[in-house]
Amino acid sequence: MADRVLVVGLARSGRAAALLLAGLGHDVVAIDAAPVDAPELTAAGIDVRAPFDGAVPGVALVVKSPGVPASAAPVAAARAAGTPVMSEIELAVRHLANPLIGVTGTNGKTTTTELAAHLLRTAGIDAVACGNQGTPLSALVGAVDAGAWLVVECSSFQLEDIDTFHPRAAVLLNITPDHLDRHASLEEYRDAKLRIFENQVAQDLAIVPRGLVPTGGAPARHVDEGPAGPGAVAWSEGGLHHAGLGLVASWEDVSLRGRHNRQNAMAAVALAAHAGATRDALAAGLAAFPGVEHRLEVVADVGGVRYVNDSKATNPDAALAALDAYPERVHLIAGGRAKGTPFDGLAAAAAGVVVRAYFVGDAAGEIGAAFDARGIAAEQCGTIPAAVAAAAGRARPGDVVLLAPACTSFDQYANFEERGRDFRDAVAHLPGSRFPRR
Repeated sequence: MADRVLVVGLARSGRAAALLLAGLGHDVVAIDAAPVDAPELTAAGIDVRAPFDGAVPGVALVVKSPGVPASAAPVAAARAAGTPVMSEIELAVRHLANPLIGVTGTNGKTTTTELAAHLLRTAGIDAVACGNQGTPLSALVGAVDAGAWLVVECSSFQLEDIDTFHPRAAVLLNITPDHLDRHASLEEYRDAKLRIFENQVAQDLAIVPRGLVPTGGAPARHVDEGPAGPGAVAWSEGGLHHAGLGLVASWEDVSLRGRHNRQNAMAAVALAAHAGATRDALAAGLAAFPGVEHRLEVVADVGGVRYVNDSKATNPDAALAALDAYPERVHLIAGGRAKGTPFDGLAAAAAGVVVRAYFVGDAAGEIGAAFDARGIAAEQCGTIPAAVAAAAGRARPGDVVLLAPACTSFDQYANFEERGRDFRDAVAHLPGSRFPRR
């Protein structure tokens, strides 16, 4: 009889894991603490229990979705019983022969993941962006050629429960306070991120911020703002340079906007070069990259006012990067569900740049207090459509209306994508907007 396996959490990665396990012939129980409509799982013969948040006895393995904390009752009960627990990406790589690239960090993961895959494809190298950014790794088992490079965005939650996951090239972009509602400390959060390197060997590429050491066998390499320091694999002095290729592109020829995106571009170039991309292909790819949806996405220009969707800015540091990318007069829309990180630094950076702020969601009062302490004009709007309407009424030609929430979306939306779509739809309904309604 096939082993009985428990999948905890039925968002995208949990569903993909459950379907993979069922396809491999396992007896699968799939649970979620909330009600779930999953006809595709039931059709595959999977025992779906939702809502359900208790222990499931008699299982040989637990696969934990990234949205499920280690303290969740089904996971804690499994560990207490000595049952192995693994993440969805760990499950997937045990059934994939593909070469892997890993991308993690507090901010910039999705842009770097998508850009690295884009650069490889521009070089004629088969590559797929996947992982935390949208396409679960488990969904690719049996669906991609074994020679394709898989560029895997990895969250700290996914890396908590790996064992054999081995990217041939990996980057930890940055570490700033985030997810402290899930991790006990910044150190615990950092250590989870560093696990991306633990199975690497000497010939692999490991890129870390200066001051950190990769946990595996690859030497530490760095991306540097300004001239190259010791161990630099890429640097930004006078353009984007790579240690093995020289000057790849001038910054004027790189499509991404914002100082933070220089780090993302340097990291992506280093990762793609390690996988075989040439300098000419890298330069062409950097110029042609269209950007990523919900990441500094220019939605529309309405009456000379630019509307920018950075819904993926789910923490204060990401919102800071968005403000850095748009030094114009900014009308900032922020708020949502806070993650245990303070907003004082964001408020300090907003002073003198943000002409008015518009707060929404559960954290509106908390962010409002930080901005009020800095004397920044603001108003409580409650919802994003109301905030867009209020900002449109005050903005003048040359201004930017920027959605950079500094919070998660889970108070009012299923995810940041849904929040970004609501922003775009609100812009589409403004008088004079030519942006298509969706």
